[in-house]
Amino acid sequence: MDWEAVAQFFTAVPWWQLVLIFVLKNIEVSFGTLRMILVNKGYRIQSVFLSLIEIFMWVFIASSVINDLSAAPIKGIVYGFGFASGIYVGSIMESKLAFGMVLIETIASQSTGAVITERLREIGYGVTTILGQGRAEKRLVIKVFAPRRNADNVTKEILAVDPAAMIVCEDIKQMTGGYVARSRSLFK
Repeated sequence: MDWEAVAQFFTAVPWWQLVLIFVLKNIEVSFGTLRMILVNKGYRIQSVFLSLIEIFMWVFIASSVINDLSAAPIKGIVYGFGFASGIYVGSIMESKLAFGMVLIETIASQSTGAVITERLREIGYGVTTILGQGRAEKRLVIKVFAPRRNADNVTKEILAVDPAAMIVCEDIKQMTGGYVARSRSLFK
């Protein structure tokens, strides 16, 4: 094995350039991940601004890697790792920002369902209930629309009343009307 060739492979570029490529590619792909999610959630204007930042970063990062790829293939490897980690970081960022609305459906017994309904209304949520029939008894289906960032709080309130309640949470792409305090702001 030619150790000089291995050493040359890893030292052809200063370490700080590799770190810079990794970090900038990570940021660029994180923005791309957020942009795609925002487009799907209906935040088109915000997506345009993210796409501008994303494409400018891509042009400069990709050109610096491609221009030196034959002399320093380590740049391509670092670029790939930056891309992969950017997907992961972007998905974490989106889950923390929690864009959009959710429909939280709960199925509970009639008696605990009534308590859950009152509790959710007390803390400011619009609640719709539907009487249903389970296998052995009548059930109450409780529907709540809430900002996605509040979904965990709603679920905790429901489980505090009925730990055995069945809860289903779904993303909402579009909705109109009804009693929902919702905001189109990204940051609240």
